[in-house]
Amino acid sequence: MEVAMNEQQPRVADVGDVHIAYESFGSVEQPTILLVIGLATQMLAWDERFCQLLVDEGYQVIRFDNRDIGLSTHLGSLGVPDVMPALRGEPITAPYLLADMARDTVGLMDALQIDRAHVVGASMGGMIAQQVAIDHPDRVASLTSIMSTPNRSAGASTPEATAALLSPPARSEDEAAERAVAVYSVIGSPGYELDRERVAERARQAYRRGDDPGGVTRQFAAILASPDRVPGLRSLAVPTLVLHGDDDPLVAVDGGVTTAEAVPGARIVRFPGMGHDLPEGLWPQIVAEIVAHARAADEAAH
Repeated sequence: MEVAMNEQQPRVADVGDVHIAYESFGSVEQPTILLVIGLATQMLAWDERFCQLLVDEGYQVIRFDNRDIGLSTHLGSLGVPDVMPALRGEPITAPYLLADMARDTVGLMDALQIDRAHVVGASMGGMIAQQVAIDHPDRVASLTSIMSTPNRSAGASTPEATAALLSPPARSEDEAAERAVAVYSVIGSPGYELDRERVAERARQAYRRGDDPGGVTRQFAAILASPDRVPGLRSLAVPTLVLHGDDDPLVAVDGGVTTAEAVPGARIVRFPGMGHDLPEGLWPQIVAEIVAHARAADEAAH
């Protein structure tokens, strides 16, 4: 089954008080890999060709828009929090936390009648995936945390990466494309050529699907206000793999190291030249690591 970039309407699942837009690839008869994406990012960032590589290995693959992004529910009625105090190290109150986004993730599994899944999260998605494993370990066949961190003290951003992340939001499709290329020129992988055309087109498509700077701020507040996950990770019995780029300027590699050190038996794989993205040149290695980890977890469970 070959998949291609498209703008088809995804399906939508009712998950508590929110609707979660999702797409699935492969057969429901196969074990599931659930892909959780990061801050300010729609499911489109899990490239369909990347999903296809996992399908080819014998998995059903599901990607989805988190709350407040893309075609999932936007919670504008909750207002837009001021995150600047948190960036100065002060506590803030967020409209929701990563634990709520973890419940959305499990709620999607409930709606799709998936008892257990191999949960793979990138960046904020890795934080959500960690929280899913902590709060709902019986639903997680394995955990893969990519370019993520368990707390704000590990994996600090460079000033340039922070500035890129906080750059003004786009006001048109063209601005969205220009902004995305500019951001990934800073936070992307220095060891791999940036596919500027694909990054720009994905940004245009995301802008058309649903641009919401307020939703992004609420997601960011959830990261900033959520508690340290290290205590929960220390008691985790879920098979855990950590993937991280050695050259990640947005979540430095010690975020991945701290995650791996917290989870008993976790394994970390570091990729030289990888920044805060999933460069196509690394897809075969990343997919091989995810698949080997998932298969080992399934074999151990039986």
